[in-house]
Amino acid sequence: METFGALSLIPTAVVIAIAVLTHRPILALLAGVIAGLLLIEPVEVITGVADLSLEIMMDETIGWVIMVCGLMGSLIMLLIRTGAATSFANSLAARANSRNKSLLVTWFLGMAIFIDDYLNAIAIGSSMKKVTDRFKVSRSMLSYVVDSTAAPTCVIVPISTWAVYFAAVLEDTGAAGAGEGLRMYISGIPYMFYAWIAIILVPLVATGRFPLLGPMKHAEAMAGQGNLALEKVMEFDAGPEQVQSGATLWTFLLPLVSLIGFSWYFDVDLLKGVMVTLAITVPMMALQGLLPFKSALDAVMDGFKIMLPPLAVVVSAFMFKAVNDQLGLPQYVIDSVTPLMSPLMLPLITFITMALVAFATGSSWGVFAIAIPIVMPLAATMDVSPALMIGALLSASSFGSHACFYSDSTVLVAQSTGTGVMEHALSQLPYALIAAALAGLLFVAVGL
Repeated sequence: METFGALSLIPTAVVIAIAVLTHRPILALLAGVIAGLLLIEPVEVITGVADLSLEIMMDETIGWVIMVCGLMGSLIMLLIRTGAATSFANSLAARANSRNKSLLVTWFLGMAIFIDDYLNAIAIGSSMKKVTDRFKVSRSMLSYVVDSTAAPTCVIVPISTWAVYFAAVLEDTGAAGAGEGLRMYISGIPYMFYAWIAIILVPLVATGRFPLLGPMKHAEAMAGQGNLALEKVMEFDAGPEQVQSGATLWTFLLPLVSLIGFSWYFDVDLLKGVMVTLAITVPMMALQGLLPFKSALDAVMDGFKIMLPPLAVVVSAFMFKAVNDQLGLPQYVIDSVTPLMSPLMLPLITFITMALVAFATGSSWGVFAIAIPIVMPLAATMDVSPALMIGALLSASSFGSHACFYSDSTVLVAQSTGTGVMEHALSQLPYALIAAALAGLLFVAVGL
């Protein structure tokens, strides 16, 4: 792969600068794509953008993301229009009868739905905002709680899409023997320091035991005046067709349990799980008289359409990652820090380096297929624990998913909670950086 050296950092700098200045992640990502293509082939930028767009849209992974997120939106819209989401919110509100309890319930649900961070983000964010709105909790705070228990929880629970993926990567890259990938992954769970700290920090921030910082402090102050979201976005809406009579708590819980169960049945495949769940839920709700069949189909379409804006950001992020791969950004960063590594500093440098790469590219999964074949043999040479290195890599991955302005997790959480993407990203960034700093200290302490 051709590398452009330090020049490969330019598109990332462009994206971050424009995102912070304009709060328009799609504009920022496309500007980064164009900046990268100007470096690669200046006279073929238009052709490059067109070819890259088609390449990304034909990619199996992006197709899976579009289908999963769109159909998840369909399921959530069904639950809202039948009144099932309202019944769920009312049931929780009877128990979560204060601001702190509503956020702690959100935190608990985030840890309970651990099978996939997409499911976690969309389902919990969409349902819990009805509860937290009653207590004037800012959407920034809600989105922080949801996001901080999405990827971090999926990382430390070994029966999730994250565990399945990374176990396969460990085997495919030769870091683990055939059939030993999951066992090696589990050995690293105690050392996934970022994920543990991010989860523990949530109740402290939510209940006021840890101070509000920067944009979060401003958002909470505005929420106290009734302005829950600083940036208006398209939200899931019940519309005129909502029928609340007849919907119960179980009307909400059964589709959710079915989704988790069928996803497990199909080897933790959320796409197959949500397809089967919708195939069962639509006729079930129609037969119960909760929603006419035609209205149920309309809800399916409307829910899919509402997910298109965040999916546009995700597609743009995949284009940006592809450009960074062509520029050789991940390889350049890894090669630059490799000479600095020592047995003591290897876990820390690995965590910092891969966290920065994951943040810059918006890819919490893809770059690790490149990193693992380099980092794991290096750890073996230096006699550093493989479990500790896996902990460092997965900590970096969960930080990238959590902190990046345009990662799929950040975008989907913002959409589900009714928050602007940049509003959510900037308000939670101080807490992500604090968790990262503490994780870094722990990697040094364990090394010592």
